[in-house]
Amino acid sequence: MTDHAWKERDWAAFDVTVADHVAEVTLTGPGKGNAMGPDFWRELPELFGHIDADPAVRAVVLTGSGKHFSFGLDLVAMGGTLSAVVAGDAKAAPRTEFLDSLRKLQAAITAVADCRKPTVAAVSGWCIGGAVDLICAADVRYASAEAKFSVREVKVGMVADVGTLARLPFIIGDGHVRELALTGKDIDAARAEKIGLVNDVADDQAAVLEMARETAREIADNPPLVVHGVKAVLDHSRSAAVHDSLRYVAAWNSAFLPSEDLTEAITAVFEKRRPEFKGR
Repeated sequence: MTDHAWKERDWAAFDVTVADHVAEVTLTGPGKGNAMGPDFWRELPELFGHIDADPAVRAVVLTGSGKHFSFGLDLVAMGGTLSAVVAGDAKAAPRTEFLDSLRKLQAAITAVADCRKPTVAAVSGWCIGGAVDLICAADVRYASAEAKFSVREVKVGMVADVGTLARLPFIIGDGHVRELALTGKDIDAARAEKIGLVNDVADDQAAVLEMARETAREIADNPPLVVHGVKAVLDHSRSAAVHDSLRYVAAWNSAFLPSEDLTEAITAVFEKRRPEFKGR
């Protein structure tokens, strides 16, 4: 695909525009609340690969369509990925298949983190689960005043496994990471700014998008090779730790994800009720 063609491609999970050396990537679903389904996970690494390779792009704005940034993993659409290990008697083959699938999901988020073109996230509405994984891979994060964040995997019987637990400790303090990951609680934009999850808070969705665009323009105005160098140096000291954490959590979930509590959590989500966990 030529440098020009990727910008005009009809992406299934994104809208993409490029102007004045800034690519604007908007999550579009198709799941409710821009939930992350198969199209998202397939297209994300390809899209950011094109962005990384295109000299016409020097910075990226990442945002969501509609009221919300993203509800996170689309449990309905991605059920096939989980089904291989949900059964408590899953043997080596299905667990290995799940491990391979999980590493592909991790690689999709890592494509954003490893992109040489800095990414500025503009978050409005909900940013849940996998969406937090995604913004942790961005270089700069802004939120609108009504934005809410949740590292919610613990609520659905999972250890967050595609980037949050690897990258969030480099963004906010250890105590805050543990509070969010162990409780699965929701926090608002004011709390997110206080703990350093976001750099700044704007009044509303339009204002936060303009804030992100302005920062991306400032980055794009700088010498591109120097910007690449700044990112490379900043990422160097943490890259090995992030990689090690991702490999460890992938192995952990492949071994321990199957449980009665996971089945109960997923069932409760679909039945819109409170789950009853029994530690089995």
